Amino acid sequence: MLSSMLKGVCMASLLLAVIYVAFISLGLPDSLLGAVWPTMSQDLAVPVSWAGGISAVISLFTIVSALLSDRMTLRLGAGRVTAISVALTAIALAGFSVAPNYWVLLLIAVPYGLGAGGVDAALNNYVAIHYESRHMSWLHCMWGVGASIGPYIMGYALSNGQGWPWGYRYIAILQVALTLILVLSLPLWKSRGRAAAEANGVDSAAGEGVGADAASSAGTERKPLGVAGVLAIRGAREILIMFFCYCAIESTAGLWASSYMVMHAGVDKVTAASWASLFYVGITVGRALSGFLTMRFRDPVMIRIGQVLVLLGVVTMFLPLPHHLGIVAGLIVVGLGCAPIYPCVIHSTPAYFGEENSQAIVGVQMACAYTGTLLMPPLFGIIAQYVTISLYPWYLLLFLVLMVAMHERLRKLRG
Repeated sequence: MLSSMLKGVCMASLLLAVIYVAFISLGLPDSLLGAVWPTMSQDLAVPVSWAGGISAVISLFTIVSALLSDRMTLRLGAGRVTAISVALTAIALAGFSVAPNYWVLLLIAVPYGLGAGGVDAALNNYVAIHYESRHMSWLHCMWGVGASIGPYIMGYALSNGQGWPWGYRYIAILQVALTLILVLSLPLWKSRGRAAAEANGVDSAAGEGVGADAASSAGTERKPLGVAGVLAIRGAREILIMFFCYCAIESTAGLWASSYMVMHAGVDKVTAASWASLFYVGITVGRALSGFLTMRFRDPVMIRIGQVLVLLGVVTMFLPLPHHLGIVAGLIVVGLGCAPIYPCVIHSTPAYFGEENSQAIVGVQMACAYTGTLLMPPLFGIIAQYVTISLYPWYLLLFLVLMVAMHERLRKLRG
């Protein structure tokens, strides 16, 4: 029995390592387009602003994929959905490297978005069910690692005269390698499902099926909930609005930080670009630290800690400190505050709504996340252009207040 337990622990740890690598891979291409678009737009003879079209198509189909994740995971299981999604991303990245014009890039952005949404929703829910909160925080830290490495790989290709197509090819090759690793790891996913099924007193055969891992763990057969089914669950609307608000804060803070420093505080462009990156450093470092803090504090407490830090960061931006230290320190603190919120909201979803409902809810959460990322930063861009960019911290504060209100209401309904 002891050897069986040790074997189970080893397999769970090995699978977790595979999932971490998958999330590094998920982050690798996410920062490529913004980093290389000035060069790509010149080569393709299109305006710089047209990057928004590619980003919008990717986001749109990421939302579609996230909404379909419950149905696909029930049919195929989290392991197969992840492998297929990463393969789609690899194909899309290879397609980017040979695209002859902008319109082909738009077409290739479709499988890119479908792959990104599928792996995001499937892995987030799987880790939320099968692993502890610290693993979820470190999982999203791995995404930050991937997002940081991607531009360096592209920079290597550009600095060696290979051009941006080879930058995309290098990332595509890494995605193909990961796809092979995921395919080879499929028996680990099945073993994990069997172990979970046996732990729940279910016939071990139930854990070997290709249906959703959560459903097989619980030994239940169910149909996909769909968006209407998710919205009918008490507390679901609150957690979805909360997630939307969080992603509005993170994406707006990251996208407009540099412009705010230049246009509001008079910081030079080069310095502002460097300082703005500290926001993402705060998130990545914060998620590494959050993993340790979750050993002491439960998810709701971690979320509240994050919200308090975001508030402190926004308030710090208003302080008239010399050399614009208030803005810089505020951005770092906002990043640190953002760090625990995203992973802890996802990790708490099965506890609030049950494992049988979590994949559907996490899928809609991902859709809300990408909707917030797609719509709210451009909305602030309109405000900045036609009103004033000085409203940047107030805009973040507005979504923070709404997020806090939804979280406290969720706690009353499901706590």
